[in-house]
Amino acid sequence: MTVRRPFRRRRTLIAIGGMVMVASIGIIADGWQSFGHRAVGARRARMERSPQWTDGHFENPQPMSNDFWGALAAMRSISPDVSPQSSLGVMPMSRDRFATPPRSGLRITWFGHSSTLIELDGVRILTDPVWSERPSPFTWIGPRRWFAPPIALADLPTPHAVIISHDHYDHLDYRTMVAMREWTTTFIVPLGVGAHLVYWGIPESRIVEVDWWQRVPVAGIEIVATPARHASGRHLFDQGATLWSGYAIIGPTHRAYFSGDTGLFPGMDTIGARLGPFDVTIIESGQYHRTWPDWHIGPEQAVMAHRMVRGRVLLPIHWGLFALAYHGWTEPVERSIAAAAKLGVSVRTPRPGESIEPDLNAAVQRWWPLLAWKSGEEDPIVSTKLR
Repeated sequence: MTVRRPFRRRRTLIAIGGMVMVASIGIIADGWQSFGHRAVGARRARMERSPQWTDGHFENPQPMSNDFWGALAAMRSISPDVSPQSSLGVMPMSRDRFATPPRSGLRITWFGHSSTLIELDGVRILTDPVWSERPSPFTWIGPRRWFAPPIALADLPTPHAVIISHDHYDHLDYRTMVAMREWTTTFIVPLGVGAHLVYWGIPESRIVEVDWWQRVPVAGIEIVATPARHASGRHLFDQGATLWSGYAIIGPTHRAYFSGDTGLFPGMDTIGARLGPFDVTIIESGQYHRTWPDWHIGPEQAVMAHRMVRGRVLLPIHWGLFALAYHGWTEPVERSIAAAAKLGVSVRTPRPGESIEPDLNAAVQRWWPLLAWKSGEEDPIVSTKLR
């Protein structure tokens, strides 16, 4: 018996090691396609000519603050209301919703988080579409969405353009992109992101990669890539390998600004001076924390950004679908409304699946429950390097 024990132990360890290896291979295989692809050749060469490219990756003009250990410690104080406890009452939708053009010439439909359909002067622009169950490379792990998409992708009117702000999973979704690859639309993406789309089967001819301030004509309007203060990456080894961006959408009658993900930065004044004023600003206001103040702008600074870019009506986004931070799920909109009221800013708050026309709809419609939330004074989000 004593002679056989080492053999048995070795055999057990080998079996465990084999199971771990098989599990690891399965995990990698599950996410492999979703990880995307690095840019090479002419695409990579163009990236390296960008003013934002430094030492083998993209960088922000202002350094990014990120307190990793503080963020880990803060997990002990996650809000008990980080996710809804009941149905959100999403607005039912059908393709008929879009059969009639907007009376005012400008209509925005919010699908939750950063996914919107902007109808501006007869042109349709879909922003950061995520129709998957999870913003994750894997099908079995990651935050789950709180409600099903308000409308099937197949029932959406084909947009003239799909704009992607950056390649994080809650903004660039592999399965959604694959479902769109037969669409006759233009995909406008920051530098390097086109490599992911080509890898997933979207024709190169339908992809336009943009650096900051580059203009793209689409169906009689212009879409302009604007600076943003954020990051990129789909796995541990591609951080900063692609660019991030906001967008200005400029029509003959209306203008809209879509922030993508961003911290506050001085260049927002420049965006307003060069491309504003905007009839509507669609600015991220959720998934913030004081330990990553440069990555996500927070509600109060979202209102400040709205004024810096010279917006008229603010639509807060990047909330209402996923739990990606520690705050209560209604806190972003509550704080946005409070900050806007102090500065005299007009806000629109559609429920997921609702279409609004900023010129015609009532300012604030409270469709969410009244829950406890921390104010900006209690828990300020203050971006760094603003001077």
